[in-house]
Amino acid sequence: MAELNQGILARHQIHDLVTAGAIQIGATLDPDQIQPASLDLRLGSVAYRVRASFLPGPDLSVETKIRHLKLHEIDLTPGAVLETGCVYIVPLIESLRLPAEIAAAANPKSSTGRLDVFTRVIVDQGRAFDTIPAGYHGPLFLEISPRTFPVLVRSGSRLSQMRFRHGEARLSDEALAELHRTQIIVSGAEPQFNGGLPLSIDLIGTGEAPIGYRARRHSAVIDVDAKAALDVLDFWDPIVARPGHSSLILDPDEFYILVSREAVHVPPTHAAEMVPYDPLVGEFRVHYAGFFDPGFGHAAAGGAGSRAVLEVRSHEVPFILDHGQIIGRLVYERLADVPDQLYGQGIGSNYQAQGLKLSKHFRV
Repeated sequence: MAELNQGILARHQIHDLVTAGAIQIGATLDPDQIQPASLDLRLGSVAYRVRASFLPGPDLSVETKIRHLKLHEIDLTPGAVLETGCVYIVPLIESLRLPAEIAAAANPKSSTGRLDVFTRVIVDQGRAFDTIPAGYHGPLFLEISPRTFPVLVRSGSRLSQMRFRHGEARLSDEALAELHRTQIIVSGAEPQFNGGLPLSIDLIGTGEAPIGYRARRHSAVIDVDAKAALDVLDFWDPIVARPGHSSLILDPDEFYILVSREAVHVPPTHAAEMVPYDPLVGEFRVHYAGFFDPGFGHAAAGGAGSRAVLEVRSHEVPFILDHGQIIGRLVYERLADVPDQLYGQGIGSNYQAQGLKLSKHFRV
């Protein structure tokens, strides 16, 4: 590979990793598998139902842990239903032989997070989920745990994605403020950066449109590969704003789709990731699927700033969210090069110029 600048690798540089054998694909790449700054990961042919989630730790392989924890095997070749409340481990089609200077990180795809399907990538001798150390040589495995909806998956289904990083990429608050001055990365009043770009919740909305959705339990199965196949009301209860009310009580262990007040913009020179704002502000989790590609909300790619859709779950106790409450933050990272294609430019980008939006599986 050509010498790399520090930063997140762009689409054409990921292609170079494939060509060099640093990413071993195991099967022909899908045409849209490489996104502007990430690689979609595909399920292999078998899933292992295991007793519990795990990390292998510094001395063990994932396969060794599976042998100790496996309950049964499931053939994914014809397709199989993964049940809620269960933990599955699936070997991925892709594996890695990373150069010593390249590390990687994984995250659920946006559509996966919006279905409340919890996924994490695990590697041999791994001490942390979704974290692949520089120079890693070995297989990749995906832990899958559907929380609300049972899902139909098959070999080749894409639930998770991976970014590749060379050196230090994250912007300081000072650099983020300068990026905003030149690129306008968020709408509204002048932002205050604090470990990234804080984002707040919209619980007022406009007109009669819903301000959010609450998932319905005991639903039918969702085929993760079928777009626009399902009726919204079979799976979701819309949440509407009430005059004079600007708060929402999150019921424990229920799943909500909400949206940020702010419209955000990720310039072509950068990528972003949503992370929890502060675990001390409330007992809830926000945003299972955190990657925002270069070009998200970018005018030249068909957007003029896009809202951040938030997957929210309260833990153990009811929790009140108020309109305008800060609920997450967007961390920006520089790219090692400008990608040859941006989010929204004819590559199956489902959420450009979005407001409140459910996953691609539901009919509008």
